[in-house]
Amino acid sequence: MKQIVVVGVVTALLALTGSLRVGAQADRVKLATAFAEIDRIFTEFTVQAHVPGAAWGVVVMNGVDGELAHAGATGVRDVATKVPVDADTVFRIASMTKSFTAMSILKLRDEGKLSLDDLAERYVPELKGLKYPTSDSPRITIRHLLSHAEGFPEDNPWGDRQLARSDEELSQMMRGGIPFSTSPGTAYEYSNYGFAILGRVVSNVSGMRYDEYVAANILRPLGMTSTTLEASKVPADRLAHGYRWEDNRWKDEPLLPHGAFGSMGGMLTSVRDLSRYVAAFLSAWPPRDGPETAPIRRASLREMQQVWRPAPASVTRTASDAIQLNAGGYGFGLRISQTCSFAHLVSHGGGLPGFGSTMQWLPDYGVGIIAFGNLTYTGWGRATAGAFDALAKSGGLKPRMAQPSPALVAARDAVSRLVDKWDDKVADDIAAENLFLDMSKDRRRADIERVRGSLGACTPPTTFGFVENALRGGWTMSCERGRLQIAMTLAPTMPPKVQSLRVIPAPADAASTSDACR
Repeated sequence: MKQIVVVGVVTALLALTGSLRVGAQADRVKLATAFAEIDRIFTEFTVQAHVPGAAWGVVVMNGVDGELAHAGATGVRDVATKVPVDADTVFRIASMTKSFTAMSILKLRDEGKLSLDDLAERYVPELKGLKYPTSDSPRITIRHLLSHAEGFPEDNPWGDRQLARSDEELSQMMRGGIPFSTSPGTAYEYSNYGFAILGRVVSNVSGMRYDEYVAANILRPLGMTSTTLEASKVPADRLAHGYRWEDNRWKDEPLLPHGAFGSMGGMLTSVRDLSRYVAAFLSAWPPRDGPETAPIRRASLREMQQVWRPAPASVTRTASDAIQLNAGGYGFGLRISQTCSFAHLVSHGGGLPGFGSTMQWLPDYGVGIIAFGNLTYTGWGRATAGAFDALAKSGGLKPRMAQPSPALVAARDAVSRLVDKWDDKVADDIAAENLFLDMSKDRRRADIERVRGSLGACTPPTTFGFVENALRGGWTMSCERGRLQIAMTLAPTMPPKVQSLRVIPAPADAASTSDACR
């Protein structure tokens, strides 16, 4: 096995601050106990897959900011010199570049310089002559391009070899026509070509070269000083060389220079730099008041992380070899998935001759994982799934709770008083008009008193067990001889009143009243 080098650990113990709640401190300490297992998983994968060198990192939220809580590396960035990889080694991240392109488009949108529903040909005149597949096909919009719904054919691995195309060559290609595999807006079809066109949109709308715009508006604001679209700008002593495994040995894959297709896959970066980028996406959750500190608005970052074009569901195996259904689709430059383990997983991979990379994060948990390898199409899927499993088994992977509205807090307190001692006036004050139509007041009172039984006096709660959103939550109510679980949803009225209410006995090992995942 290759020797593993832990290149940067910001342990949870050192990162704790007085601003964190006690529970969050404990969760971060628990997460840190999984780092050694994550190192083992990634290192073993690189040996089995013949990856010359690799680097990885774990990003963890610290309050409203994220940080590189752990980084590891193994192997070499250059087979000839055997120089080891570290957290500052720069790898090409290929299609992960697409999210930078999407972020650039949304920044221009937020500034009022374009609309996502504008026709792409408004900003790229070469598209005006496209011959569409049917007479009723809609013309391509920017939104189509952002979500791989423009109808162009899937173009891997053709797109991988187009990076160095000149601007004029791209213009000639578009003027010569583009074949369609389906009518725009009807299906998901991954298109590198489409994101090359989005790079042209960024350039034409901003009046800057694509790489200059990204550097000025995303990279520098985030402090990503090692990230670039031009391999020649990376110091030779930090650049990872790319390889393919063939004839039982590593063979060099020359780096393609930046060109007109760079906006679909030309970016190079380090684990340390990309952790800042992933942290920006994690910091957009949950929605809240407060200053905007990311390159684009938090609302726009969240917009990128939503499904805009569904993709076919797939069945895979987890790291423990269990069968798992994956559903979701494509956001704006990002893939969005829902699995049996996580309701919201945001990710993107990147593969080019010589390299394979991934970034994945869990908005609901404030945790992300990055991994780079310098082997053609390094496939990190199983290893990354194993890393998330390790974090979950640590006991520190806890969902970030949404903030309850003042109305939800007030309703919790009123319902708790009602459960402890029924009062018709309190019941009438908190109930939406449907509550006692769906179950009569007398029957609901009898049901609650039956459940409460002989538990004795109950203590008013001071916290929620779960908050699904500002108007839905639940809590555990401790009584003299047992506990109750209570969950409620408020109605869309002003003021919001209780439209659904459930009171049940709490199991002996109950830790939460959430029924969001069954």
